[in-house]
Amino acid sequence: MPGSSFGHLFKISTFGESHGGAVGVVLDGAPPNLPLVEADIQKELDRRKPGQSSVTTPRQEPDTVHLLSGVFEGKTTGTPILMILYNKDAQSSAYDDIRDKFRPGHADFTYLKKYGIRDYRGSGRASGRETAARVAAGAVAKKILAGRGVTIRAFTRRCAGISCETVDYGVIEKNPMRAADVKAAERMIPIIERLAAEGDSVGGIVECHIDGVAAGLGEPVFDKLEADLAKAVMSLGAVKGFEMGLGFACVDLFGSQHNDAMDKNGFVTNNAGGTLGGISTGEQIVFRIAVKPTSS
Repeated sequence: MPGSSFGHLFKISTFGESHGGAVGVVLDGAPPNLPLVEADIQKELDRRKPGQSSVTTPRQEPDTVHLLSGVFEGKTTGTPILMILYNKDAQSSAYDDIRDKFRPGHADFTYLKKYGIRDYRGSGRASGRETAARVAAGAVAKKILAGRGVTIRAFTRRCAGISCETVDYGVIEKNPMRAADVKAAERMIPIIERLAAEGDSVGGIVECHIDGVAAGLGEPVFDKLEADLAKAVMSLGAVKGFEMGLGFACVDLFGSQHNDAMDKNGFVTNNAGGTLGGISTGEQIVFRIAVKPTSS
């Protein structure tokens, strides 16, 4: 099955299905002698873990990571790293009634047309469960980047028709919405709970800020930095849109308003979101993704 790998110098290949025995990832490209233990991975997986609140999936998974290769005596060896998470709460019988039906908005129809067979239990490879493997790999990437002074923060910018009016990084981990505005989160939650009780759902916007990226990262034309970022996040299930900086709002501005002028201290504005010509400017990288409502 092509399409399960991403990256070149730092390459990940995820595997497993929602209701199979496990999900996991093979990571190739981590430098040798990087201090790494399972606890480094687990703390990130615990942030993602389902069943933590009324606004997440009710599935209960411990998401305990098993670090099986590429690490010796607490340090990476430079060889491929294998991480696996065993599925413990796969309620496959809940899907028996859709064995021969296509759920609207899911990949049931397209997977069957492409492969001539489909795992109807929880969407198989198309399940959000696949992202657990990405988080495991991301934990390693995050540690490497932190050693180079790069900080990545993401938060819910908009959900249930409510937008964050302020951005406070300090409150993101203190509310179940992972919003950067506590007051906005408090307004989002009851709407989501009401819709869930009615058997419905809402989508949202996630915003990501990356600090500490030096100017000059990225390649021109087909390998632009924003093109690589878009491919990475657009490959996440349910993501239907991507924008950098001001994004689509730029169409309502004049060129004189949108361009990022410079003075002796650097850029005056960052409307482009940290890239020009597909290459990083050294400013904060800002992008957003649109996530569709859960289809069923």
